[in-house]
Amino acid sequence: MPKSSPVCKRAATVAVCAIAAAVALPASALAGSGGVGPDSPAPVPVAGSKAKLLPSGQARPPADAPLEVQRAIQAANEIDDAGYCTGGGHKGHCFDCSGAVSHVLGPEGADILASPLDSGSLRKWGERGRGTWITVYTNPGHAYVVIAGLRFDTSVPDDGASGPGWSKDVKAGLVNGPFQKRHYLGL
Repeated sequence: MPKSSPVCKRAATVAVCAIAAAVALPASALAGSGGVGPDSPAPVPVAGSKAKLLPSGQARPPADAPLEVQRAIQAANEIDDAGYCTGGGHKGHCFDCSGAVSHVLGPEGADILASPLDSGSLRKWGERGRGTWITVYTNPGHAYVVIAGLRFDTSVPDDGASGPGWSKDVKAGLVNGPFQKRHYLGL
């Protein structure tokens, strides 16, 4: 039987170690969006009724929040690093304002929106006024959502990146106003 060279043995050892490390890591450690992906566990809630914006740009849901709110925050975290593009949501690659809102409220998130809506159509969604947990701000040209006290928007996120992102400054989103406020009954 031919002998393997030391270089081949070392390469084989490195390959085996790399495969073992990849198998041992949780899926969230391999995700491309800051460690949060569609199969990631829900973020650990923080005490109280207000979400917390972390230095990473991700949000943690409040412990007092209903499941729909926690799921909406998780869905927003999953697309926080997605880019911006016009024309709606593009299944994780990039989102415009209404595509981001639709993703967060749709089946991937809170599951309170049956199908994606543009910003004009969001003006007729749900009930008028501010919600207790989730409020959609909408006009014919722009939409964003405030969830448990944090703004999720494609304009002026705190991280300065283009595309969807979180902000503590809820009023900064009003720069594109005026807006109608809409909410889902009970939230």
